[in-house]
Amino acid sequence: MEHPFEAPIDYRYAVVEGTEGPASEGNRTPQPFNPGQLNSARVYDYLLGGKDNRLIDRDLADQMLSQAPEIKTLAWFSRSFALKAVEMAAEAGIRQFLDLGSGIPNSPSVHEVARETEPSAAVVYVDYDPVVHAHCDALLAGPSGVTALLGDVRRPHDILDQLKSQTLINFDEPVAITLIGVLHYVMDDENPAEIIAAFRDQLAPGSYLAITHGSVDSAPEILEVLAGTKETSAQVDFRSTAQTEAFLAGFELLEPGVVPVQQWLRPGLPDTRMVMLGAIGRKP
Repeated sequence: MEHPFEAPIDYRYAVVEGTEGPASEGNRTPQPFNPGQLNSARVYDYLLGGKDNRLIDRDLADQMLSQAPEIKTLAWFSRSFALKAVEMAAEAGIRQFLDLGSGIPNSPSVHEVARETEPSAAVVYVDYDPVVHAHCDALLAGPSGVTALLGDVRRPHDILDQLKSQTLINFDEPVAITLIGVLHYVMDDENPAEIIAAFRDQLAPGSYLAITHGSVDSAPEILEVLAGTKETSAQVDFRSTAQTEAFLAGFELLEPGVVPVQQWLRPGLPDTRMVMLGAIGRKP
């Protein structure tokens, strides 16, 4: 008898946390942990070589990799960019870090990198996925000043209320926010620019914002693969360089600007058919 998780996965009807069949815009929030359902955080964990994933997650990742093998390379580029942004912020004197859409923790984590420069740095990990929150609670329970919150970036004021009511972040002092691989999961009618503006307006001068975003300049065959996620909870909306740069309105762009993430890392890294843009802004 064929194992139910070994059947080929059709992206359009893949079962992702909290959904069965095509997902409505209002039903893209994961529900409590179910080991028999796909989970995007566990898929990403698998791409990074982690162990907090299951066969159904690996099946989906392997199917995607068979058509777009650079996805794994880009996962590492994006993660390296995120850690570089944290390091830059810490070296600039920032001592508070807010990781929005944090995903399942991998080492080195944001707090580990930040605390190499400032051992007392406060770090808050925020994710809307109960699976991720459970992992964060378990894996990050030890360090003082490191907190995990359950929150949906599409509801920024709810997150801000939690941060303020629990005195986790002092918005009178600079904060570094990372939004890595998050914004292209936010559809236009969910107002991604307004989400960023809600956080930006609370930030003190000298704060940093680091983002990555999938680009429409990716190869057509890659965009075709990603189109298979439409109407599921893994749906993405890749955008242009100009649209991505517009998300950093109110910030001074740091060099080299809005470019493929590997250009932030070191010379000589290969181009990829999937283009993932990276950018870091500083609030003046």
